[in-house]
Amino acid sequence: MDINSLPTYEQIIETLNKKNRVKHLLFGNGFSMSYDPTIFSYNSLSSFIQNIDDELLKLLFERLKTKNFETIMQQLDSFAEIAEVFQVDAYIIEKIKATNEKLKTSLIDAVRSLHPGHVFSIPEHKSKACHRFLKEYLAKNGFVFSTNYDLLPYWVLMRNSATEDAADVHPNDGFGRELLSDPDDFNSEREYSNDLIWGVNKAGQNVFYLHGALPIFDTGVDIIKEVYNSEHLLMENINERMNRGEYPIFITAGNGNEKLTNIMHNKYLSHCYETLSSIGGSLVTFGFNFGDYDTHVIEAINAAAKQSKDKRLYSVYIGVYSDADIAQIEKIKSKFRVKKIHLYNARTANIWQ
Repeated sequence: MDINSLPTYEQIIETLNKKNRVKHLLFGNGFSMSYDPTIFSYNSLSSFIQNIDDELLKLLFERLKTKNFETIMQQLDSFAEIAEVFQVDAYIIEKIKATNEKLKTSLIDAVRSLHPGHVFSIPEHKSKACHRFLKEYLAKNGFVFSTNYDLLPYWVLMRNSATEDAADVHPNDGFGRELLSDPDDFNSEREYSNDLIWGVNKAGQNVFYLHGALPIFDTGVDIIKEVYNSEHLLMENINERMNRGEYPIFITAGNGNEKLTNIMHNKYLSHCYETLSSIGGSLVTFGFNFGDYDTHVIEAINAAAKQSKDKRLYSVYIGVYSDADIAQIEKIKSKFRVKKIHLYNARTANIWQ
């Protein structure tokens, strides 16, 4: 089996539509890299971090000879645990942990700094093409799951929401303005919260950010979504929050179990994860490689496959870019408990064209 022998994206969509099966989408960093690899690749992010004023982080990248943040963070976590077992000086252990935290915040800073400045940074033809891609799922009762942190899918859906092409697309990320006044008091004007609060539209949610995203913040009481206003663009408001030391919800590191632990300690993320664990029909993946740190996603897929026959996830269609990707999926195929696992040529998806 090689990449050129695999079915195209259009062929697998045609097959699923003929079967009249509900289909859902899960995408990872390949989605954003297909828009612009100079912004969203590990190379770009690591280059940004290596240029910040932190000699220790620079040395880490040089010595470990990897641009994979998760690998470095995982090694730092392991090193700290080993150091504690061997009763290494507490100062050293704290320095390791502090470096790990600095790397996490630097990663978020890198995403923020390299990110396009506003929604219209995306050319019109690319925005419309991506909307057509997402519409295939959202207009047919499917869900869209993302492990990315950026604003690209949010911008695409919002920008095209008022167009004729979006008449049957109703993206809902669960956020909305909470009613503050008495709903039974018809004599007074209704008052709503200034913030977009998650949970208000939870029942109809069909867009899920499994690992968090740039505009989503945890206040300690509510999960809120930052928005643009009359004074500032969305990215400017996000920048202001981060400059005040408030960081968005990001699951940045750890193995699958550690990621799952962090997910389950946040009511928004846990809802997203539990929804993935309960989907039925078929799941299409794009730009998600099911690497060593993604076992929690495989567990969610397996949980969906274990449901009763009329509700379960029946098949998964995994997009691959190369023969090496094919070999990777073949290597881990036994970890899936889904009845059918299919591969397709992800290069044919043409999301942004």
